[in-house]
Amino acid sequence: MKNAGVWVGSFILLFALTIFFTALTYDYYGSVGPGPGLFPLWLSGALIVLSLLYIADSMFKNKISFSDILPRGKGLRNTVLFILAFILFMIMVPFTGFCIAGIIMLFIVFLPSYKWYIGLGISTIVTLFFFFVFYNLLNIPLPVNSLGW
Repeated sequence: MKNAGVWVGSFILLFALTIFFTALTYDYYGSVGPGPGLFPLWLSGALIVLSLLYIADSMFKNKISFSDILPRGKGLRNTVLFILAFILFMIMVPFTGFCIAGIIMLFIVFLPSYKWYIGLGISTIVTLFFFFVFYNLLNIPLPVNSLGW
């Protein structure tokens, strides 16, 4: 139960099995060659084999405990802060739009490492850059507020 490698391998195996059985619903061959089910079927099949090998290796050779890989101290604080900031982003983005929610999320993440005005500047520049690239150049719709950003 304390072997992290078995848990990770089991999660990857479950993911690969899901992709494998989903790929079986697509055509293996199309009218002009390989169909949409060919690549995910083979890729997930390889992932199933590799995850089984990893689980076996984790059980018999390289046992990894959770206490060895989980962060402690400042790393744990930064991880929890990022997760909380991301949850806040997901809650805020439908109401405030991508730009405001992104600036706030990155500001919270940068606050422990930078002075507040530097963190605010970096978070604003990064968020506006990504908004410009995805919304304007790539034409990918992002959630916007009533002002259009």
